[in-house]
Amino acid sequence: MSSTLLEVTRAAHEEVERLERLVVKDLQTEPNSNKDRLVQSHRVRNMIDTITDTTERLIEIYEDKDNARKDEIAALGGQTATGTNVFSSFYDRLKEIREYHRRHPSARVAVDASEDYENLLKEEPLIEFSGEEAYGRYLDLHELYNQYINSKFGKEIEYSAYLDVFSRPHEIPRKLKMTRQYREYIEKLLEYLIYFFQRTEPLQDLDRIFSKVVADFEEQWVTSTLQGWETEGQENGHVPAQHSELDLDYYSTVEELMEVGSERLKEELAAKGLKSGGTLQQRAERLFLTKHTPLDKLDKKHFAKGARGKEQNGVAPAPQEVGNLKDIALMDAKMKKLCDLLSETIERTIQNVQKKQALTYEEMEAEREEEETQVDTESDDEEQQIYNPLKLPMGWDGKPIPYWLYKLHGLGQEFKCEICGNYSYWGRRAFERHFKEWRHQHGMRCLGIPNTKNFNEITSIEEAKELWKKIQERQGGIKWRPELEEEYEDKEGNIYNKKTYTDLQRQGLI
Repeated sequence: MSSTLLEVTRAAHEEVERLERLVVKDLQTEPNSNKDRLVQSHRVRNMIDTITDTTERLIEIYEDKDNARKDEIAALGGQTATGTNVFSSFYDRLKEIREYHRRHPSARVAVDASEDYENLLKEEPLIEFSGEEAYGRYLDLHELYNQYINSKFGKEIEYSAYLDVFSRPHEIPRKLKMTRQYREYIEKLLEYLIYFFQRTEPLQDLDRIFSKVVADFEEQWVTSTLQGWETEGQENGHVPAQHSELDLDYYSTVEELMEVGSERLKEELAAKGLKSGGTLQQRAERLFLTKHTPLDKLDKKHFAKGARGKEQNGVAPAPQEVGNLKDIALMDAKMKKLCDLLSETIERTIQNVQKKQALTYEEMEAEREEEETQVDTESDDEEQQIYNPLKLPMGWDGKPIPYWLYKLHGLGQEFKCEICGNYSYWGRRAFERHFKEWRHQHGMRCLGIPNTKNFNEITSIEEAKELWKKIQERQGGIKWRPELEEEYEDKEGNIYNKKTYTDLQRQGLI
């Protein structure tokens, strides 16, 4: 009965809640390998996309632009064009339900939808990786490397060196970046890195990352502080980034204009595309012509070679050129951000390339098969449930120890220590060892009693206090008295105790 709009709404809410619980359940499972992690991430991403699409449909239903939801709610209340008739609406609805179940007898059988949703956790989305990428562990930049070494902006270097250089586009001279060849190269490089990042990190929000990159880029571009793009001048260097145009309205004669200086006139003529040679007076006369005559009406003889073609109707192509440079600079900034996010993968790729250079093809294939076999074996071992009905302690290999060893060490015997906070020790060996461990030493320190051999096998607090009291009393009776027992010897070899020696020395007899 999902034909009604309200039923569609209810089913959509149920689907969203089920998918949310599945996402939580899937993320609580720790993947065993890199491949399992990628499969889990893509599976969760697919469920999130389904939740997003379903939510968008719900928003459209609640907006109710065609009033279909409002009419259906009114119909449930018995409101018709002729008036309100609740019973007529109820029986019409009942008739519709009976007719539906008569046509679809299988709908009477209750279907557990949770089983279908649980199967989503077992799906393995298809993720395309090349052999060189090895399920997202390494980058595959061989095509871009060939384009780099065969270009004017590139260098003839090894592939391993290229992997260390490609993430630093600011080292390439700016003039070489203004070519179409570099633009095509940076577009392909950025496209590959985005595609690789989406395959290896499907849960990352790349749009949000790029929005922050664009915001930082716009701020640095305006202030000319972007690394590798510090200046915005033209390629020939005639027009500086912050060029202030000379206002000719302040000058009424050529002689006044000559006072500006030869270099300043040369810069202004070059900015307008006019010839900048000649004497100071010739430059001033040539520039003064532009005060009353537009550039498009000046004689061709006043323009520099090629300047007339670059400038039509007084509009220079500089804004379009600056726009192209800005696009290239933005692609550089995005590429550098992706390289920062993939820094571990780049480093791992460099190490893998350097390692493969010392191996033959057969050795590389054997190593790859060994890695795949090892991952599968580890996954199978971890998936197997350990059978331990006697609840024996686990050994170093993660499996229960043999039963004879369990009986030999008496691990079934429990010893409790009140000084350790009623902590239980299993087996005689563990009990005897604990008297030298931190837990027992801390308990004795809290009682103000030294942890000596006299207190071994003492686990009761009262017994420890009584024993410490007896030891103190015994040490008080045989306490060493230095004034009577400490011995001194004079020059003649006579032996005295401390008290006698001090008295004789005071009297001057010694």
